[in-house]
Amino acid sequence: MANEATFSKTYTIGGDLTVNRMGFGAMRITGEGIWGPPKDHDEAIRVLKRSVELGINFIDTADSYGPHVSEELIAEALYPYPEDLVIATKGGLTRTGPNVWPINADPDYLQKALEGSLKRLKLDRIDLYQLHRIDPEVPYEKTLEFLQRVQEDGLVKHIGLSEVTVEQIEEALEYFDVVSVQNKYSVDFRKWEDEVEYCIDKNIAFIPWNPINAGNVGALEKLQEIGQKYDASAHQIALSWLLHRAPNILLIPGTSKVNHLEENYKAQSISLSEEDLEELDEIKQSDK
Repeated sequence: MANEATFSKTYTIGGDLTVNRMGFGAMRITGEGIWGPPKDHDEAIRVLKRSVELGINFIDTADSYGPHVSEELIAEALYPYPEDLVIATKGGLTRTGPNVWPINADPDYLQKALEGSLKRLKLDRIDLYQLHRIDPEVPYEKTLEFLQRVQEDGLVKHIGLSEVTVEQIEEALEYFDVVSVQNKYSVDFRKWEDEVEYCIDKNIAFIPWNPINAGNVGALEKLQEIGQKYDASAHQIALSWLLHRAPNILLIPGTSKVNHLEENYKAQSISLSEEDLEELDEIKQSDK
């Protein structure tokens, strides 16, 4: 297709962790409501093994997925880990039932959460540890002091944040280098556009969660229309748009099925035309 836009397939987190920008989000390998074990344990293991076979070397998880189940499955499927595999995990959410996510970023709780993640993942140090949410009941500086301390103690290599504003990122930068920001973002959900631009400017990885939101009918129709040109699904086009959007965006689409994993992975081979990118840029925003 004429006038294709090109993009880099890799990104280096924190100056020393080079990963393929098409990663894998390990939330969906758990049970319904992200609660308990998966319905098909063997397929979950196959998904994780296949992701590495495809060349994915960035896996995003959290202690709250299951809870604990996702981290345990990652270790079961992939330990001892390939040398280039970067496993990012998160702490700061507790679980009281399916689809229920209370926030707890108290340092005492985070200490136990981090120790649990290290044990389940069979690691001495987490390459990228991310604060899942800022806790409105805990002074932000107390949480930041904890993250600073565990990095100084060598328990985590790099630190990231999730669902944060530019101001909150800048406050954290007074304590440590913020190497990643994980906010909800997609072709039709762009509430955090200022944060994306800030991360581009500061060379901070931006990791969109729910990257194939497609929350409104207009977006889905446009994605399908463009997808026909590339023999691609609407989801593949949504992922490809993100890869084109900025060189610091890392993708973590999640799935519990090998065939869906492979479909998502193929999105990185789609080079959208400048014209199609402009049309996607103009998609009406969804508030979902």
